[in-house]
Amino acid sequence: MGNLFACFSRKEVKKKPSKRFSNPPPAVAAGSSNRWNRIRSSKKEKREDSLTQEQALAAALLFHQHQQNGTLPFDRSASLRYPVPGSKKQSLPRSSSSRARSFTDPLLQPHQLVHQNLNLDDLETRHFVLVHGGGFGAWCWYKTIALLEESGFKVDAVDLTGSGIHSSDASSITSLSQYVKPLTSFLEKLGNGEKVILVGHDFGGACVSYAMELFPFKVAKAVFVAAAMLTSGQSALDMFSQQADSNDLMRSAQIFIYANGNDHPPTAIDLDKTLLRDLLFNQSPAKDVALASVSLRPIPFAPVLEKLSLSDSKYGSVRRFYIETPEDNAIPLSLQQSMISSNPPEKVFRLKGSDHSPFFAKPQALHKLLVEISKIPSTKVR
Repeated sequence: MGNLFACFSRKEVKKKPSKRFSNPPPAVAAGSSNRWNRIRSSKKEKREDSLTQEQALAAALLFHQHQQNGTLPFDRSASLRYPVPGSKKQSLPRSSSSRARSFTDPLLQPHQLVHQNLNLDDLETRHFVLVHGGGFGAWCWYKTIALLEESGFKVDAVDLTGSGIHSSDASSITSLSQYVKPLTSFLEKLGNGEKVILVGHDFGGACVSYAMELFPFKVAKAVFVAAAMLTSGQSALDMFSQQADSNDLMRSAQIFIYANGNDHPPTAIDLDKTLLRDLLFNQSPAKDVALASVSLRPIPFAPVLEKLSLSDSKYGSVRRFYIETPEDNAIPLSLQQSMISSNPPEKVFRLKGSDHSPFFAKPQALHKLLVEISKIPSTKVR
């Protein structure tokens, strides 16, 4: 359970290109065109990576500014759909990002991500609310925030109690309601008739479910990204325990904190920093792994133990979508699919090549799926 709320990944190491000649010596010119192309490509990638980092830093600064003053916006996508094989119930429509797996997410401009004919005014809502996983904070969504805003969406990312820049200590949190309070307070303040799309990652999925039960008429859609999508009467610990015996990495990574003494139950869970990359970020860029390593905070233990009480009339009335992450070492694909089978959402999408943290590993592809989900028209009146 030590990986309950985090995300990491490796970045491919690029070899430094050798010295380049404007006119290659005759002895090597015949068979070297491919090598010169690779050198030019490598330099281009470095320029693009540098640009991406500058944009990321700018987005992070803007995000913190928005946290103090207001909110944020974003856009769309298309993907390849396929039916669920061997499903006992009615097959869930599924979707898979059509891009090939790679260690980097291709750098695309906003106009390349967005269908030119999308009219945001035609959407049920253009407002996304992003809910981080255990140990994370609103900071983990910085790429998603930037992409969605550039596409014209309004975006808010909350810091749950004891997370991100929230002042509370994780060991002081004694209930799920206390942990989720920043999210429920935000939803409570929404104007009459205003709806949002909730996006939950990791344990943030349980928090989204909790909020859906309280404010079903304020949630247009709920998106679970490599998240705990629980059934009524189930806790996050129940769900994660299903794969505890088979996940040695998770068991090795978790460090229990006993703020009330070793003769009392643990109050929080921390993660071994040396195992973060393998557990949470095995496909993510090195710079994002570094960001997470200094930003992750302990996960409060009491909310993980609490069983959800969900009703068909409230929670069940909200449209749910799930995004699978097949290279996930924290919540393996088999566990994700088990949750989907037990509590089927309206549609299932898959982010090829993504680890537990798609907002780092596959930000462009994640953005496209979120926009695609926002465009799915309402099928019933609530």
